[in-house]
Amino acid sequence: MEHDLKGIKVAILAENGFEEDELLKPREALKEAGAQADVVSPSEGKIKGEKQSKPGRSVKVDVPLEQANPGEYDALVLPGGVQNPDKLRLNEKAVRFVRSFFDEHKPVAAICHGPWTLIEADVVKGRRMTSWPSLKTDLRNAGAEWVDEQVVVDNGLVTSRKPDDIPAFTAKMIEEIAEGRHEGQKTSEFASPASVGRGVG
Repeated sequence: MEHDLKGIKVAILAENGFEEDELLKPREALKEAGAQADVVSPSEGKIKGEKQSKPGRSVKVDVPLEQANPGEYDALVLPGGVQNPDKLRLNEKAVRFVRSFFDEHKPVAAICHGPWTLIEADVVKGRRMTSWPSLKTDLRNAGAEWVDEQVVVDNGLVTSRKPDDIPAFTAKMIEEIAEGRHEGQKTSEFASPASVGRGVG
């Protein structure tokens, strides 16, 4: 592995309905690079995935969201799947957890439908991104520049479209995490009043 992530802790935030390969393969790549990759979830015990709309594998939740401290993590990964980010964006604590990584200029990687939660956290304005095609209008309406590319990197924010993009996604994800904090990785200067000053906890 070109980049050594020993001593790095990464949170993989997910709920039931995550796309199996979009969680398991990035987690495997992070571990191979030496990072500690924790599955963080509002649900406790295990969460069940999907594999292209069919039942998928379950994974153990390493840290319940209620106990997770974003300050202990160096980076964040947001897998896709339709149900997973849709549930997360309705969870205020999950949204605050996501937003805190941007407040601290930490790398964030989101694939497929994962950027839905980024929209809710009000962190996509002015960012160049990609996603599953059905999110194109949502991201543009939230102020992002949407492009149809397998992987897009913008100041510590890594996004990809679908499971086929995972090799490129994981490579760039690890590269950005190895680089550490990015000053360009920040919350929108035009964040809505409701989201400004939110703490985590």
